Amino acid sequence: MRIFKLSRRALVGVGAALTATAMLGMGVVTADAAEVPAPAPIAAKSGKAAPGGGTAKTLVLYDTTGDYGWMGEVYATQTANLASHFGSWTAAPVTSYKARDLDAYTAVVYLGSTYDEPLPAAFLDDVAATKKPVTWLFDNIWQLTSRDASFAAEHGFTSGSFDVTDVATVDYKGRKLTRDTANKSGIMNLSISDATKIKTLASAVRPDGSSFPWAVQSGNFTYVGEIPFAYVTHDDRYLAFADLLFDSLGNTGVSRERHRALARIEDVGPDSDPAELRAIADYLYSQKVPFSVAVYPRFRNPKGVDNDGKAEDYTLLQRPQVVSALRYMQQRGGTLLMHGYTHQNGNTANPYDGMSANDFEFYRAHVDEKDSVIYDGPVAGDSAAFMATRIAASGLTFALAGLGVPTTFEFPHYAGSAVDYQTVTSIVGKRYDRGLYFPGVLTGRKFDYTRHFGQFFPYAVRDVYGSVVIPENIGNVEPSAFNNHPARLPSDLVASAERNLVVRDGVASFFYHPYLGTDYLKQVVPGIKAQGYTFVTGDSMVAS
Repeated sequence: MRIFKLSRRALVGVGAALTATAMLGMGVVTADAAEVPAPAPIAAKSGKAAPGGGTAKTLVLYDTTGDYGWMGEVYATQTANLASHFGSWTAAPVTSYKARDLDAYTAVVYLGSTYDEPLPAAFLDDVAATKKPVTWLFDNIWQLTSRDASFAAEHGFTSGSFDVTDVATVDYKGRKLTRDTANKSGIMNLSISDATKIKTLASAVRPDGSSFPWAVQSGNFTYVGEIPFAYVTHDDRYLAFADLLFDSLGNTGVSRERHRALARIEDVGPDSDPAELRAIADYLYSQKVPFSVAVYPRFRNPKGVDNDGKAEDYTLLQRPQVVSALRYMQQRGGTLLMHGYTHQNGNTANPYDGMSANDFEFYRAHVDEKDSVIYDGPVAGDSAAFMATRIAASGLTFALAGLGVPTTFEFPHYAGSAVDYQTVTSIVGKRYDRGLYFPGVLTGRKFDYTRHFGQFFPYAVRDVYGSVVIPENIGNVEPSAFNNHPARLPSDLVASAERNLVVRDGVASFFYHPYLGTDYLKQVVPGIKAQGYTFVTGDSMVAS
């Protein structure tokens, strides 16, 4: 069976359509004495802390102007998702900022994604005056250092020039994190006037081995020299940013150092081999590893693939041996998840062959001439009612099989429309996956399904859709390359787990297909344990 869980460029997290909160100040604002025309009004969006999260109240401000202004919302979505681990958050365009808006928050994060975004003077002045933690990413730092005549003397640096060399490594906490050299936007190389006043948190390493600061801290001010959400992989410098938030958002309740691991058995359905399921359960039980089992309760094969062209359609109720094996997994420490209903859509290839576990259920896709999976948009008939019906049918099948209705949902191939995510949030409330996000979730404008982005999390969050998300962040064993994705072996998962140790309170969470047998699993589990991780249940990750 093929899997398609994460595109190589996956960037963001899931988004929740939350009720708009009070507007940040709109109207005409000024920057450096020049009037700045107000953008079309956009209500601020707010979200609650993840279960067990801290008490921070983070203001996330983002750019909106120019041809690529939409990317500001993309980056703000990802930042808001991470910020939920530390407390509540509010996201709004920076151009809407009014004097003393920061007073209502414990910290501010500004995402400078548009070169020379017209920043309000009130924002620049409040940032210069505040003693609260400020995190500034990438562009427009020069507007702050120009506005505040004392900035250089107080902080020991000013803006410099963009370094566009092919930086492939970011050093953080003694570990080498990756950076995709396809990213040509450059990294700000600051002009440092007093090195005694700054702390270099992470360093960008050039091909010749020389380096310069990637992130610095001076007093209450943290600066990151690029947007860390572009071209993200499992081992990316994104992990450094995710960890820096423990300091910049105030260390409120979640600063302890601990490293937990999660195991999830993937794509289990009525067509699964009961002996394989029992063997997996026996091994994990012997290792004292609790685990989750992602189950789709109805198998469909409308084209009769590998069945002489004869269509197949049956549920767990027609496969008592599989049900018995699932009960056995529960007895051995397994928790069942709702992995959709059929893990495929209708009678068409979406994108492969229409067979359960191979195809998408809630999003359309096709494979192009370059053998890449292309996302096409919501499935025909997509709506809240459609999604609710699938959840109800799935839950009923679990119940009739005597397995209990799962309390956690996982999107097949990690893909659904924004409406689907909102519906899962309202009915189930908890997911265990990587979400798919779209422009419009923060601004309240029409969802733009031509632009999608995904995000993995190194810790538990409550995403912008309002859903509690149990993280999966180091991928799966895939012995062969497919759809332009390289093979991924146990050693790759263990290496990712090792790099994820840079994240305090971080997790190493993987999934595994039972048809692979136990040999690979017997390399992954001990390898992750050897890094100092303790395996726990998914639910324990999101306990209050």
